[in-house]
Amino acid sequence: MLNKVIKWFDNEAVDTTLDDSKHIDWWRVLPFIGIHLACFGVFWVGISWFAVIFALGLYATRMFAITGFYHRYFSHKAFRTTRAFQFVLAVLGASAVQRGPLWWASHHRHHHINSDSLEDAHSPVQHGFLWSHFGWFLANKNFATDSNRVKEFSKYFELRCLDRFDAIVPLILAIAIYMLGAWMETAYPQFNTNGLQLLIWGFAISTVLLYHATFTVNSLAHIWGKRRYATKDHSRNNLWIAIVTMGEGWHNNHHHYPGSASQGFYWWEIDLTYYGLKVLAALGLIWDLRTVPADIRELRKIKH
Repeated sequence: MLNKVIKWFDNEAVDTTLDDSKHIDWWRVLPFIGIHLACFGVFWVGISWFAVIFALGLYATRMFAITGFYHRYFSHKAFRTTRAFQFVLAVLGASAVQRGPLWWASHHRHHHINSDSLEDAHSPVQHGFLWSHFGWFLANKNFATDSNRVKEFSKYFELRCLDRFDAIVPLILAIAIYMLGAWMETAYPQFNTNGLQLLIWGFAISTVLLYHATFTVNSLAHIWGKRRYATKDHSRNNLWIAIVTMGEGWHNNHHHYPGSASQGFYWWEIDLTYYGLKVLAALGLIWDLRTVPADIRELRKIKH
């Protein structure tokens, strides 16, 4: 039993050598299932305007961390920063409960190399919608980090540690949220919240919404929307996905030129993540934001 519990906190304790590409260690994924079930706790803890706003705030903050840091920085190096701030970005990304930065980036780079081929672990074209949406990352075959794909980041000890023990950050966040709610219950009773309510809304519900909004980029964004560019895959642009993911819905744009910090190639394509990165650049925390060159932006357009 102790070894099973250790799997939740130490990723190196998980056996990833099983041949079956769709084998799922159900004990290991119990926390993922549990956080979904925890959302039903809303029927016991109730609702308050503070809890809802808090949940939305955490959703937006952590979505920005996933899209701006895990995706555009660790996966595509769309800007530069210091080693210290790089670690801050990694911790913020880990708070979204989507594994560590090295794991996330290594699998995303694999996706771009093999997009919508049989080797693409989360292609809805090849493996079906549900598997592309969440089944793929539950499988043991896709659990390990391929450090060779992220050599430039794997050299940092702090990133390797965070990647190995990524569950610690969400655990600390959950405890902090509960403690904040418990304190507010006595210090500011007019907000009508408490520890358990804030935990359910701020952590469980916020995280589950964050999960499935992010997952739509793997699933829906490859089957629903419009194609501007003749890429080798089935990637599509979708305004609605762009709204809930703060810019990731311009997925066909992204597959056309993955290195851009902005995925909205035209002014009318809303990309909230890029706007946030521009603010960080103005503050001097990041620099050298890459965008798509004008000549490349006009290449390979599909004639309708």
